[in-house]
Amino acid sequence: MKAVIDGIEARILMEGGKRSRSRFIVIETFFKAKIHVTVDELTSAIRKKNPRIGAATVYRTLKLLVRMGYAQELDFGDGSKRYESNLSAHHDHLVCTECGDVIEFKDPEIEKLQDLVTRRHGFMPEAHRLDIFGRCRLCVSSGTAGAR
Repeated sequence: MKAVIDGIEARILMEGGKRSRSRFIVIETFFKAKIHVTVDELTSAIRKKNPRIGAATVYRTLKLLVRMGYAQELDFGDGSKRYESNLSAHHDHLVCTECGDVIEFKDPEIEKLQDLVTRRHGFMPEAHRLDIFGRCRLCVSSGTAGAR
């Protein structure tokens, strides 16, 4: 993890940015989170260690990571932007509209089909994302429709 963060910091310096202990803490906490975090969730986790780091620093750092390609901003339709690392392999999402749970999955057959469709249309994809919205197993079995 340290090597990844050092590489990100080196790139920030190369692009004219400054070294910042607060930014380092935000980046480290973000990559250790391993979930789809909001600015508020990440700020809360960071403030447990360092109460002086505010939401503005967290927001600016996440935007920087997105701009540099190390993170991705996601909108699952719940009114909050979520962020996830781009360091892991491509995956897709199942999003529960009831409880808000997000399940990551990989399916080579879906990837093959997407490749086939883009080739058929002479389309050169630069990126893609698949989010499937519905109700998770727990919400379906509990029958709590509309409880959110």
